[in-house]
Amino acid sequence: MVLFKQGCNLAAQKENKRLLFLDMLTSEFPDGGESGLVALYGKIEKVVGALIEENKKSITIIIDDLSLLEVAANGASNHVLDFLHYCHTLTSVFGCTLVALNHEDIYSSMEKPALILHLEYLADILMKTEPLATGLATDVHGQLTVLNKETWDGQGRSRNRIFNFHFRIKENGVEYFSPGSRA
Repeated sequence: MVLFKQGCNLAAQKENKRLLFLDMLTSEFPDGGESGLVALYGKIEKVVGALIEENKKSITIIIDDLSLLEVAANGASNHVLDFLHYCHTLTSVFGCTLVALNHEDIYSSMEKPALILHLEYLADILMKTEPLATGLATDVHGQLTVLNKETWDGQGRSRNRIFNFHFRIKENGVEYFSPGSRA
């Protein structure tokens, strides 16, 4: 859904073998999820390995939405964390990128669960969308905060960099702009 909203034709990407879609809604994990997640990781590893052999560059693994994995694993977040750690190893072994989407509002009735805390720890970049703190506006639909962890400055020191953008959702895309740049 995210790529579709950004104007990406997923059907064309699938036909050109630039997209592999694994439908988690129809997947069954009868044993509490562990063997199902291991099988899912095996599929992902096989596809990434084949793409590397074909000399494909810029491989991105997108997991949309982690809460579905947790549901498929019968709530066993430790199995989901193991799965994510395995997927994370692909980034160093094959040089690909891992993007994981999670809907934080699903966990809004509890303290931040271990799954979210581990994700934030693993991530190089955290992106969070939320409504404006000042309430609704006609020309701004929300705010995107980007935290780029471990950015190195010119003197060999690391620091986190935070960027804030406002956004407006359009029919076939999203427009981003700096806060205050709209009248």
